[in-house]
Amino acid sequence: MNILYFLVQQTMFFSIPLLIVALGGMFSERSGVINIALEGIMIMGAFAGILFINIVQKFIPGQPVLLMAVFVSAGTGVLVSLLHAYASINMKADQIISGTAINMLAPAVAVYVARMIRTVQQIPFVNQFRIEKVFLLGDIPFVGPLLFRNTYITTYLGFLILLLSAIILYKTRFGLRLRSCGEHPQAADSAGINVYAMRYAGVMISGALAGLGGLVFVIPTSIEFNPEVAGYGFLALAVLIFGQWRPGRIFAAAFFFGLLKAISSSYSGISFLSNVPIPANVYKMIPFIATLIVLAFSSKMSQAPRAEGIPYDKGRR
Repeated sequence: MNILYFLVQQTMFFSIPLLIVALGGMFSERSGVINIALEGIMIMGAFAGILFINIVQKFIPGQPVLLMAVFVSAGTGVLVSLLHAYASINMKADQIISGTAINMLAPAVAVYVARMIRTVQQIPFVNQFRIEKVFLLGDIPFVGPLLFRNTYITTYLGFLILLLSAIILYKTRFGLRLRSCGEHPQAADSAGINVYAMRYAGVMISGALAGLGGLVFVIPTSIEFNPEVAGYGFLALAVLIFGQWRPGRIFAAAFFFGLLKAISSSYSGISFLSNVPIPANVYKMIPFIATLIVLAFSSKMSQAPRAEGIPYDKGRR
């Protein structure tokens, strides 16, 4: 039973950032803008959030610092995503090239700024954010040890974002307009919807969630930030595609890949896996091999938004 608790908790640590970032990609692509810059935005969001924690936690220890860092990372993600939005929407640039440019720029900027401030690129922080047991909920048999012990506030934030994403996308006027801009922007424009504004909104939401996802990835898994997020932005794109751009399916896909990532990172702590004579590098490759296999079999069934990646020109019909 202890192995089950351990594996579920580790899966949470890896699944929640995947879930948040993939949901961010969903908002952008549902509006019609491909956002493969998720990796770069994650790096910048994590960099800003961890740097903020490094500076501020000397004066304000504990959970409030993490909550403030959440807004710092999300805000940074929005700012970086505006570069992609301007290039893709206003300049009609190739969205793949724009996203790739941000992915290349982000780690270089993070390293440069970190070295300017600290002379080294690593930014350490004291992890004071782990919650050993949630009051009362942690005592619930079976469920308590699974979900309410050795956890982080960011875990519950991920579930809240999932719920809000589903409501916004399917139960609000904004969500209907966003989806219409990704499916048939000309029809949306003729109905009086500002396609440019809706696409900007989608990309900015995507940036906020990707920046937040970078912070959520680093906090439970490290005690310092070295400008990289282990390819999580690209893995989140796989989760998005496998999840068919739908919140519920994205949730399932994120936990599937999160479980594989947890196994690849924590197999030495699982007795029946550590005793199997398999090289460590094989375990590390498991999530990425699974990504290739899943995408190979699911790509034919993909139903991406019809206008995804197609620049909208208001003058054309």
